[in-house]
Order: sequence, then C-alpha cells, then structure tokens
Amino acid sequence: MEKFNIDINCDVGEGIGNEEAILPLISSCNIACGGHAGDKETMTRTVILAKEHKVLVGAHPSYPDTENFGRSTMAIDSDRLSLSIQNQIKGLQSILDHEQVTLHHIKAHGALYNDLAKDESLAENYLSAIKAYKPSVHLYVPPNSVIAKLARDRGFSVKFEAFADRNYNEDLSLVSRKLPNAVINEPKAVLNHLARMVKQGMVVTLNGVECAMNADTYCLHGDTPNAFQILMYLSNELPKQQIYIKK
Repeated sequence: MEKFNIDINCDVGEGIGNEEAILPLISSCNIACGGHAGDKETMTRTVILAKEHKVLVGAHPSYPDTENFGRSTMAIDSDRLSLSIQNQIKGLQSILDHEQVTLHHIKAHGALYNDLAKDESLAENYLSAIKAYKPSVHLYVPPNSVIAKLARDRGFSVKFEAFADRNYNEDLSLVSRKLPNAVINEPKAVLNHLARMVKQGMVVTLNGVECAMNADTYCLHGDTPNAFQILMYLSNELPKQQIYIKK
C-alpha cells in the first residue's frame, strides 16, 4: 500500500491557549502576529514551543482588525495595509531571530486569505509588501487562486493549501463561516475529508460534487473548540491508512 507523508498546519497564537497540546501533533504552524490576534508575549511563547517540538514556523498576517478577528473584509488604503503586513511579519521575525528559528512560510489569515484568492489588485499589493521574503520563504495559498498564479509568476515558492476542517464550494472556495456546515467538527468526518484529498486528490463539496484537490499542506484550525481532540484522533487513525504527519 502506498505511503503518504503530509504536512498538517495549524493557526496558533490566537489567544486560545492550546498550543502546548496541539504543537506536538502537527508539522507546521502559522503564528498570529498582531493583525487579528497575538502580541509579543504570545508570539514568543509559541515560537519557543514550535522550536521545542520541531514544528516549522510561518507568519500569519491579517487585516489589522482585532475587533472582528480578521474575518471581515476591510476597506483599507493599500499603503496602510502593506505597512501593517510588513510590521506584523517583522514583529515575528525579530522573535525568530532571537530564538534562532527560521521563518519557513507566510500564510494570510481569514478574510485577507479569502480576498487574496480572487482580488488581483489586493494580491499584487500583498506580494509587493512581502517581496523581501521571496528568496527564503514559501507562501501557503489556495490552489487555483489569483494569489497562487501571481505569486508563481513573480518567482515566489508556493505551497498549495487545503483545509481538513472546512467544507468547500464547487469553485473550491471555502463555505462562508456565516453558513451552517462551514466547519467540520466531527473527528471521523475530518479524517474522511482529509484522507480523500491525500489519497485520491479529490474533495467532496458541500453539495456532494467531487472536485480535484491537490495540496502540499493541510490546515486544521487551532481555534476550533475541539481541535486537540481532532488532532489526537488523526494521529491515531491516519497511520492506519498509511498517512503520516511528517516532522
């Protein structure tokens, strides 16, 4: 039977406080760096834990919108957004430098992530804001998205991301969190959703349509209330399907 080694990433440092439990169970993480959540203390604590558990570290910049946890589209001046993104990443980078940890990737958060998938002007601005990191980091982006195409055209290293705990529409956009069934909470359902993507390169959308889905990394949201329970279940069940979380 074919073996599959996969990367599972989690959004962390968002004030949930479950990092000690979940970091040993994943292979890469996206650390909130002040836009939607996170501060110097949470970033430092999370970086140290990631280092201890040999978890790859990524920056998780957002619209500067802690009030809405970065999950609402913002009408914001492009220069102000660029400066905010740069300052968010620099804040994390200074901690990484102090702890001698390498910045592995950058992944936008929430509404910014979703907007970058379809807004060319926003994607151009985002890539310009982070161009200094192009030689050394990967970008976690949705497949078949505007940001993915532009990033590859401009020489960024791209890793396509799929979501183990989110349902998809037929255009491979994520089902809005405003709608029921946007998030998959039941551990066995997450396992089935993930295993199909890994082994078959397919995802079943919310409407039951099977679509191609090829990904390099799979996200499970750290702020899902039962994220630890889901990860524990995956850790036990994935090897039975010859799927292994790479460290």
